[in-house]
Amino acid sequence: MASTLIVVESPAKVNTLKKYLGSGYDVKASVGHIKDLPKSKLGIDVDRDFEPTYIIKADRKKTIAELKKAARSARRILLAPDPDREGEAIAWHVAEEIGGKDKDVYRILFGDLTKKTIMEALKNPLPLDENKYEAQQTRRILDRLVGYQISPVLWEKVRRGLSAGRVQSVAVRIICEREKEIENFVQEEYWSITARLEGPEPPFFEAKLKKVDGKKVHIATEREAEDIIEELKKAVFVVNSVENNEVKRQPSPPFTTSKLQQEAAQRLRFSAKKTMAVAQRLYEGIELGSEGPVGLITYMRTDSVRVADEALNEARSFISERYGKDYLPARARRHKTAKAAQDAHEAIRPSSMRYHPDTVKQYLDRDEYRLYRLIWNRFIASQMTPAVYDRTIVNITAGRYLFSVQGSVMKFPGFTMVYGDSPETESRVGGDDNENDAAKADGNLPLLSTGDTLTVLALDRKQHFTQPPPRFTEASLVRELEESGIGRPSTYAAILSTIQERNYVKLEDRRFRPTELGRVVTDLLVESFPGILDISFTASMEDKLDGIEEGTLKRVDILKDFYRTFSSELEKAKKSMKNMKKEEEATELECERCGSPMVIKWGKNGRFIACSNYPACKNTANIIRDDSGRVDRKESETTDIRCEKCGKNMVVKEGRFGKFLGCSGYPECSYTRPIDTGVKCPRDGCKGFLCERRSRRGRVFFGCSEYPDCTFATWDRPLPESCPQCGSPYLVLKYSKSKGYFKACPDRECGYRLTLEDL
Repeated sequence: MASTLIVVESPAKVNTLKKYLGSGYDVKASVGHIKDLPKSKLGIDVDRDFEPTYIIKADRKKTIAELKKAARSARRILLAPDPDREGEAIAWHVAEEIGGKDKDVYRILFGDLTKKTIMEALKNPLPLDENKYEAQQTRRILDRLVGYQISPVLWEKVRRGLSAGRVQSVAVRIICEREKEIENFVQEEYWSITARLEGPEPPFFEAKLKKVDGKKVHIATEREAEDIIEELKKAVFVVNSVENNEVKRQPSPPFTTSKLQQEAAQRLRFSAKKTMAVAQRLYEGIELGSEGPVGLITYMRTDSVRVADEALNEARSFISERYGKDYLPARARRHKTAKAAQDAHEAIRPSSMRYHPDTVKQYLDRDEYRLYRLIWNRFIASQMTPAVYDRTIVNITAGRYLFSVQGSVMKFPGFTMVYGDSPETESRVGGDDNENDAAKADGNLPLLSTGDTLTVLALDRKQHFTQPPPRFTEASLVRELEESGIGRPSTYAAILSTIQERNYVKLEDRRFRPTELGRVVTDLLVESFPGILDISFTASMEDKLDGIEEGTLKRVDILKDFYRTFSSELEKAKKSMKNMKKEEEATELECERCGSPMVIKWGKNGRFIACSNYPACKNTANIIRDDSGRVDRKESETTDIRCEKCGKNMVVKEGRFGKFLGCSGYPECSYTRPIDTGVKCPRDGCKGFLCERRSRRGRVFFGCSEYPDCTFATWDRPLPESCPQCGSPYLVLKYSKSKGYFKACPDRECGYRLTLEDL
């Protein structure tokens, strides 16, 4: 009979721990949170110091019963959920349910799931951390107060089903404000001039005009560029200075959560949510054949770059053996953690140098391997010598003009042997489309000396335009949130997922664009709740939560201070927030049915045009605006398909969940049907067909027309062609970065594929 019960958060950890523990231990999983605030009501007693009412989650009652049964036969209970605020809350709630006066209940923390770490934690159990639990409770109560009290206002003023979030709404605001910057950006023309030059020795090279009369050059028009070139044709080009120096580039620190999400997005095309899900599996344990489950990385929610001495020594030994002493610094690198970081956990790193990515590759799926290799390489590189470059900067005078060129050649690769540059860079806000301050030569410049006269081979001018700030990618939005102090490592992925699920933003070409709904809701919230939607206020609240965890601030004080302003804004919003349901905007259009003016209204699918003579006339149309902002009807595409009810032609319409067919006789006839892809549903016995739909996040998928009776769905576009290899009644259209679009059999065992270039 086990004398010690260990309760972890995830079932995946159970086998990893059991691998190292003897018969005296029983390991169970809480499967996440076992308690939460009730869904049906606020669950916060505002008048009694914001006392929360937690209830057992319906899907965790069986789990709690199993935990209680295991606890009855155990003398000691060790609570081992994840080592963060959420994990601490789980530990407290489990203790409340299964602990007792006759039980010794302790908290144990695992930075990684290696045998050494687990055994040390068992030897050094801790008391539950009340301050950390208080910080989590405060966040949960704040989010509940905002979400459950603002959302009903949005239901009344905009549409039912909407919700607001204390942090998520600020993230949407950041995206909306960037969109406004883009829309308001005034593009400016400018020109650059490049001289193709030859010195005493080959090769020729190009230098860019940088200054005129000692001031930074700005050429606004082609005429100005032509005038300068005419003047330059008469000038003598002379080398003014040659600067040769050695430049060292230092490696980046090992990953924090936000940096991991950013790099995984840029290098692997992972969403933040996917990155955290894969990292969670690597942390909790991967089955490595006969060795059993092994936790391959340290805890993946951290804002620290601190690394344990033992891990540093392991990494240095590995570098020395694998790459040689030239790649090993004299002393271990200790990267500096940001002042605002909590520093509760180490940086994200491999748990042991024993498990090289290539050694364990056979046990990992593709995503696990790629992310593990990224973490491994970043960590190893962080302890390597710098990359060394020989850099030459040449300044050239031509009368009153100064040209410049820079060339650099790698002298020693250092850490870049393991971890090179990220393939994606962000363009600068409002900057030009040339990211370099000086024209760069490819490799070595020719041997040049001060005073050398150069031969001009060509003078070229090029037109440029200033660029608007870029829309946020997942990587750059995480960076923006981190730099603004919005959220914490454990919340970034949830923030990005939530704002998409609520249809406030969409990812288009891997960049966030606010939806019309997102912009409307954001404008209303900013006007009515300026405090909550203020970026600096939200950041300061994160600092206060940290203060509660550190024991310097009290939960009740923070909540009272917050609610004093919030409750006032809430009452005002209920009365004065603009009611979008009642708003009408006049247009110059006439109703083609009754001749009355058409107006712009707000409905559950956004803005649309409707007859002002409603309800006598129920004519409506989708809205489009031209480049000048003028409103017009969006004409529906007519099809040859006849309405099964009235016989009129069906037209293609677009609703909340994508395109569908509607009767052209609407509103007299409201018959609709999904658009047929020409492929019958592959489920046995189903009489439906596959049709295009759209998820709540706006992603197109293909599902059965008989839904909800049939739930078949696929992300791949079905094609009404049979597989020539196995006879499958349909193929699917797929895409890969290396091969482009191709047709494939949906049966993976068949493996048939045909690139479109082969057709």
